[in-house]
Amino acid sequence: MTLILGRKKGMTQLFAEDGTATGVTVVEAGPCVATQIRTQENDGYDAVQWGFEDVRESRTSKPRRGHFKKADVAPKRFLREERLSAPATIDVGAAIDATVFEVGTLVDVIGTTKGRGFAGTIKRHNFSRGPKTHGSKNYRAPGSIGCSAYPSRVFKGKRSSGHYGDTRQTTKNLRIVHVDAERNLLFIKGAVPGANEGFVQIQTAKTGTRTPKKR
Repeated sequence: MTLILGRKKGMTQLFAEDGTATGVTVVEAGPCVATQIRTQENDGYDAVQWGFEDVRESRTSKPRRGHFKKADVAPKRFLREERLSAPATIDVGAAIDATVFEVGTLVDVIGTTKGRGFAGTIKRHNFSRGPKTHGSKNYRAPGSIGCSAYPSRVFKGKRSSGHYGDTRQTTKNLRIVHVDAERNLLFIKGAVPGANEGFVQIQTAKTGTRTPKKR
């Protein structure tokens, strides 16, 4: 599996030679620096810890400053680990950029969805509203949720109003349609979770292949 960290820049379109337009999400991917190599002997598993986006030392905690100093790399804002099935073949300080992915590769993109705050059932769970005629005042109310005399309480897990968004989400099997090596940009077909400038992780798809739907 290949992992790279980046920031979502927004959405645009790419046009093929025949004029076909493809909606893509632009992600600034890398460069990422290896800040630690984990091994079976020391940690019980093989992995590479990647750091992304330089940050001032004053904005870094004291333990992290020592961690970066030991690796002899500049302080990074984001750290994530990539699990490996075999010992790593790179050293601390090695860097990767957007060119680790090729056009046509299927990837899984992990991001944090937009926070919607406190939302009602229509926005949060796609409930239908009530009628607005014949004296009805039940426009956007959730309706009855009780269970009469028994059990005289609302069951846990009932879909109701509450905090919506701001959760970790993985969008699977998105295809890379273009790689801009000079600007470290990946153009990924489809939508990526999160707001523009949000932090995302891009990794090789775990499920393998995706077959298109027949129309």
